[in-house]
Amino acid sequence: MRREEADGVLIFGHWGRPVLVFPAQEGRRYEWEERGMVAAVADLLEAGRVKLYCVDSWDSAIWHDEWLPLEERARRHGQYEDWLLGHVVPLIHADCGGAQEIVTTGVSFGAFHAANLALRRGDTFPLAVCLSGVYDLAGLGWGERGDSVYFNNPVDYVSNLHGDHLEWLRSHVSLLLVVGRGAWEESTGSLVQTQRFASLLAGKGIRHELDMWGEDAPHDWPAWRAQIAHHLPRFV
Repeated sequence: MRREEADGVLIFGHWGRPVLVFPAQEGRRYEWEERGMVAAVADLLEAGRVKLYCVDSWDSAIWHDEWLPLEERARRHGQYEDWLLGHVVPLIHADCGGAQEIVTTGVSFGAFHAANLALRRGDTFPLAVCLSGVYDLAGLGWGERGDSVYFNNPVDYVSNLHGDHLEWLRSHVSLLLVVGRGAWEESTGSLVQTQRFASLLAGKGIRHELDMWGEDAPHDWPAWRAQIAHHLPRFV
């Protein structure tokens, strides 16, 4: 199986549909390899059905820098998104031999990144596979909330989607929301936030699927390995 590191992106696979991978909160690009997520989809990688592009989260300097007010965190997130769109996306396209649509995925806070990117840039990322995510950042930090927070907080901007843009999202974007009922899914907020976000998407008519796992599926890597192995073959 091909493993290569290029300009801050860890790449797995030799052929197949490109998938941009976000780690968990404050994680790095090596996390999916170290935690067995890459091994969980090794058959897809070997068969040339998928290529994984793993990036760092930058969360420590953005959303989880407790010294910063929430609005400043959101402004810094804009720099992260600029890096993804201006550096990582061209790298993926060049590695794949041309421009094409990219799946995005992540676990825990990485699922927020995946969902937010798909909803904001569905032209490039039409599908997000979100495992045990959080989708409302309102309680994350302190300080006044302005436009930067609003336009990066999915429950805020999805609530007010309407008109042509909403119609475009309905026809171009899909989200898979996966969550368990096991340990830490409730205490982290993932269980209730995933259910509420699915309800919000349903109300707006945005394509999505809610997959609820049982009490044997915690907010932890064993569950996420099983979930990515179960769902990713559907999309590649």
